[in-house]
Amino acid sequence: MGRIAAPFAVQGWVKVQPYTEHLDSLLDYPVWRLGKQGPWREYRLLEGRVHGQQLVVQLEGVDDRDQAERIRGLEIAVPRGELPEAEADEYYWDDLIGLEVVNREGVSLGRVSGLIETGVHDVLEVVDGRKRLIPFTEPIVVEVDMAAGRILVDWGADY
Repeated sequence: MGRIAAPFAVQGWVKVQPYTEHLDSLLDYPVWRLGKQGPWREYRLLEGRVHGQQLVVQLEGVDDRDQAERIRGLEIAVPRGELPEAEADEYYWDDLIGLEVVNREGVSLGRVSGLIETGVHDVLEVVDGRKRLIPFTEPIVVEVDMAAGRILVDWGADY
């Protein structure tokens, strides 16, 4: 949902780069999980506010700049059960990762390995020996079938 970008001032506050649609959405969650490839640890959000294009927050147990520096670069997550249901024709990115992408001709183009936010629209990273970047927008994305685990696209195999 975001990452700890850098310490902010001297009393343990940190700058946060949110990955959410709305800049302040992370402030709705009272407990964050921070981690990366190792163990994740819970931190209670004490205070936070929008600061330019980032958030600045104070987390419980992070009381000075040195402690803030130690959590720099950690990813931010919240329990999946706390997220609101996705609206019709909207998806959480992690639900799309791993889905097979098939074109109208029935050719498998690979599996979604990630997504990129471009500002205009999101882009699927699809990998099957090579990486394809496919805009995640109509009319290119014809159907997302979560039950079947696939995304139908109007995209040539040679693109």
